[in-house]
Amino acid sequence: MKISANSAATANGVAGPLSRVFEPVQTQLDEVDRRITAQTAAFDPAIEGYVAYAIGGGGKRLRPLLALLSGGATGSLGSGHVDLAVIVELIHLATLVHDDIMDEAERRRSQPTVNARWGNSLSVLLGDVLFAHALNLATDFDDTRISRTIARTATEVCSGEMIQTQRRFDLQLSREDYFRIIGMKTGSLFACAAELGAVISGAPEETVARLKSFGARIGTAYQIYDDCLDVAGSEAETGKTLGTDLRKGKLTLPVLTLLESASTFDRERCCSLVLEGKLEEVTALLQNSSTDGALDKSIETAAELIREAQAGLAPLGTNQHLDALFGLGEALHELLEQLRS
Repeated sequence: MKISANSAATANGVAGPLSRVFEPVQTQLDEVDRRITAQTAAFDPAIEGYVAYAIGGGGKRLRPLLALLSGGATGSLGSGHVDLAVIVELIHLATLVHDDIMDEAERRRSQPTVNARWGNSLSVLLGDVLFAHALNLATDFDDTRISRTIARTATEVCSGEMIQTQRRFDLQLSREDYFRIIGMKTGSLFACAAELGAVISGAPEETVARLKSFGARIGTAYQIYDDCLDVAGSEAETGKTLGTDLRKGKLTLPVLTLLESASTFDRERCCSLVLEGKLEEVTALLQNSSTDGALDKSIETAAELIREAQAGLAPLGTNQHLDALFGLGEALHELLEQLRS
């Protein structure tokens, strides 16, 4: 029996505003899910169970969605687009394994994290093997531009994570530093998915560039949303450990905005709360209008990125896949509005 768009999206951890965006490529996304599950057979039986656990938690599948919508927006979807969607999701899953280790997170997708179950040593290696497998799959493309872009993006994602780790508890971190970091660790993989979806469809270079830019902006906006969710969301609703950014000294946009807007006296107090990882106190300040609403300002920054991303699509015309890309921005905007104080 065919799974409906809404039920499949919900099964993947997607509900509400995002679920309606999946319909034009739901058949291909179902195939992506089957292919991801089937990847366990490529590993030694001794580690197959660990791989199955790491990749079996579902997820929003936003990067595969972007690859498929971009491909459909510029041509006919084929097996190459599904291959790309599988690869970008495996890279993403590898980063999640490593993120959870560094953040000491205990829950993701409503189940224990890999590190919570088996410890850090095994989890590091599991993330590594997922990265390596994804890059190996990328070598199957005849067009070396595709495999090179994927490899370069994987390097950029890891480099962004390293820089963020290096700058933990660094009160000198600027907004420019922050945007560089999230552009590397999140925006780059979104951009890669959108760019290569169009490349596989044989789109003109100007169109490829527009879709790459769309992906980068949407990915950056999504990371801002995730950073806001970390301080203003509900663990019961998200199914993952929240507050890890603050506890681990990651200075995200809401916190940077708070520090920038604070008076000299208040900034000293805010810095102390941030360095001590006082989540509840910092969250209250972020949502307090007397501190210029740092959370709301961060949400508006993400909303502006979404508007810029959508404007870049306008010259490409319209079809159901382009409409869905525009709708992805609208859905993300709705999610951001739900976080407003």
